Amino acid sequence: MLTIGQIAPDFTLQDQNNNPTSLSDFIGEKIVIWFYPKASTPGWTVEGEGFRDEFKKFQDNNIHVIGVSADSPKKNKKFSDKHGFLYPLLSDENHNMLKDYGVWGPKKFMGKEYIGISRMTYLIDEKGKIKLVFDKVKTKTHALDILNHL
Repeated sequence: MLTIGQIAPDFTLQDQNNNPTSLSDFIGEKIVIWFYPKASTPGWTVEGEGFRDEFKKFQDNNIHVIGVSADSPKKNKKFSDKHGFLYPLLSDENHNMLKDYGVWGPKKFMGKEYIGISRMTYLIDEKGKIKLVFDKVKTKTHALDILNHL
């Protein structure tokens, strides 16, 4: 996991429309990066819809929103179109960015251990530094929880 004050690692990933997106594209601007393990699963859909529903408030605070998963751009496109997401969903099928951000690793579910994406969100400031870390995410209120910390 990255820590507050640390420089966020740069990356370049394809969005749901196969457009390259890099962290360096947002220097001088704030950005929220939220990680989800799989498109169209119930909890992640609710979390994504929260960011969609609060999107205007993020814009009003000059904050870009980006979702990241290991899903393909095609799966992310279907997910985005189905739910009307107004922000990019990036694809890291090789897990390099996910590892750099400390969200790819061992997890447990119902007594079974596996490798996957941890539920985590970072707020990155205009200089590319980690400003806030959210590692205890409530899917239903996550977007509002972030806005309440601003």
